[in-house]
Amino acid sequence: MKTAAIIVAAGSGTRAGGGIPKQFAMLAGKPMLAHSFAAFSSHPAIDEVLIVIGAGQEAMLADALGDVRFIIGGVTRRESVANGLAAIEAERVLIHDAARPFLSHVVIDRLLAALDTHKGAIPGLPVADTLVSTAGDAVSREGLTRVQTPQAFLVETIRAAHAAWPEDREATDDAQMVRALGHGVAIVEGDAALEKVTHPADFAAAEMRHSASLRVRTAQGFDVHRFAEGEELWLGGVLIPHTHGLSGHSDADVALHAITDALLGTIGAGDIGTHFPPSDPQWRGVRSARFLEHAAGLVAAEGGVIDFVDLTVICEAPKVGPHRDAIRASIAAILKLPVARVSLKATTTERLGFTGRGEGMAAQAIATVRLPDTN
Repeated sequence: MKTAAIIVAAGSGTRAGGGIPKQFAMLAGKPMLAHSFAAFSSHPAIDEVLIVIGAGQEAMLADALGDVRFIIGGVTRRESVANGLAAIEAERVLIHDAARPFLSHVVIDRLLAALDTHKGAIPGLPVADTLVSTAGDAVSREGLTRVQTPQAFLVETIRAAHAAWPEDREATDDAQMVRALGHGVAIVEGDAALEKVTHPADFAAAEMRHSASLRVRTAQGFDVHRFAEGEELWLGGVLIPHTHGLSGHSDADVALHAITDALLGTIGAGDIGTHFPPSDPQWRGVRSARFLEHAAGLVAAEGGVIDFVDLTVICEAPKVGPHRDAIRASIAAILKLPVARVSLKATTTERLGFTGRGEGMAAQAIATVRLPDTN
């Protein structure tokens, strides 16, 4: 079954302050919206991700995520979700609020598993606090659940629920609409990391929670490609003028391949060949930026933050120095990092070995990331 994810990010975010809608504000090293987008786009069961934004937010979305699929939402959240539902082609859908950035693959897996036996599923957590009414009377916590997003549904069911809902009435969430049709909605275990970020204090609390749960990991990547006539020389996502290019199944960008392997190493996710086998013709000639974006997305899906990338290029020619700034800027843009957090060095092997003979180029990268401590 084809599965789509809709991220609702159409709000003005005025309660958060800061001058821009909260979904585009920086949180844990990247725009808040980028966290949940990375979690969905890197999940193997998600076939499409659609962002719903407000009118006039197109430039902010492009700055945050680049060229991604989006539509314009409505005046209310319900209208925004309805617009998103009308634009997808899938049998299952997860509807998520951008204000809950720290989404894990584990929660997505639980929700999709629940759809095997239910028409809808929501993540929830038990209520731990004492509850009282406005009159001061204690309210029992028994049978109460704190509802989170994403909420998962069969597309046919949630579309019918929206169509049947009264236009003059707002729903608390999409699950309420489905229950109104008489369908049961499964509740799966949620995640404390999915706390909603609404007010300025919530940003500080989210930063602290996220940072306190992270541990530093480093990993290295190494890659080699030979020179060949008639090929383009791509290095760090930049086309370099040279008499020869690098030969490989993709664009043979030795620098981006090394960084990709380093990032995959930090989460124990194999290497570039595991995810993009050279035997698969669909990757022939593909720009290596796609590989690096995939690796960065997997790190983000694990709740990780990329802190620093250190790259060393090894060759006799061409000279890397004249292109250093452009390469650093390119890598930083792909990883959505400040340029200051990307280091690039170049060296030779004093004419020793295959690089010294000008037969090819090598690159070594070290990535430093912070990931949740899973012991």
